[in-house]
Amino acid sequence: MYWFQYWWLLVPAIVFGFIAQSMVRSTYSKYSKMGTRGGLTGADLARRILDANGLRQVPVEEVAGKLTDHYDPRSRTLCLSREVGRGRSVAALGIAAHESGHAIQHSRSYVPLAIRNTVYPVASFGSKLGPLIVFAGIIFGIAEPLVTIGIGLFAVAVIFSVLTLPIEFNASSRALRLLGSSGVMTQDELGGARKVLNAAAMTYVASALASVLTLLRLILLSRSR
Repeated sequence: MYWFQYWWLLVPAIVFGFIAQSMVRSTYSKYSKMGTRGGLTGADLARRILDANGLRQVPVEEVAGKLTDHYDPRSRTLCLSREVGRGRSVAALGIAAHESGHAIQHSRSYVPLAIRNTVYPVASFGSKLGPLIVFAGIIFGIAEPLVTIGIGLFAVAVIFSVLTLPIEFNASSRALRLLGSSGVMTQDELGGARKVLNAAAMTYVASALASVLTLLRLILLSRSR
C-alpha cells in the first residue's frame, strides 16, 4: 500500500523525461548529419581547446558506446565516443567542446563542480539505498531515525542532481563561446550546436525534477505512515 501512495507525483518527471530524451535523439540525429566548415574531428577540436587552455596533460581517449562522452575528474581524462571523437559533424564538435568545458571547469576549481565531486560518494550511496531504507522503516515499523536517515541520504543525491544543472549549463556556455571564437563553425553551424547542447541539458533538468519529486514523495510517505 505504501509503495503506491503519491505515485502521481512522479508523472510530470516521467513525461518530461520522455520528452527530453526524444528531443536529444531527434536533435542529435539531425545535426550529426551536418558537416562543419572547418572539417575538424571532435577529438581534434577537444585537443585544440585543451591545449589552448593549458591542459596539455589531459588526454583525449575513445570510449565505447553512443553518447557516452564525459570528462573523468578522477583520472583527468576527456573521454569521447567513437561517433563524436572521429565525427566531423556539428553535433560531434558541439559535444566535444562541451566535454572540454568540463575539463576547464575542473582545472579552474569551478565551485559547483568541486562541491558535486565532494558529495558524490554519499550521493551515489543515497540514490540507491535511501528510498529502500525509508520504505523499510515505514513497512516494518522501525524507529523514526531510520526513516530520517534514508531521507537524509536521498536528499544528498538530490543536491548532487541539482548541482549538476549549473555545471552542465556552464559547460555548454563555455563550449559555445569557444566554438564561436575559434572560427571552426559558421553562425548556422553554431546555432545547430546550441540546439544539440540545449536538448542534452533538458535531460539533466528532467533528472533533477525526478529526484526532487521523489524526495517529496518519500517525505510525504514518512508522514503518512
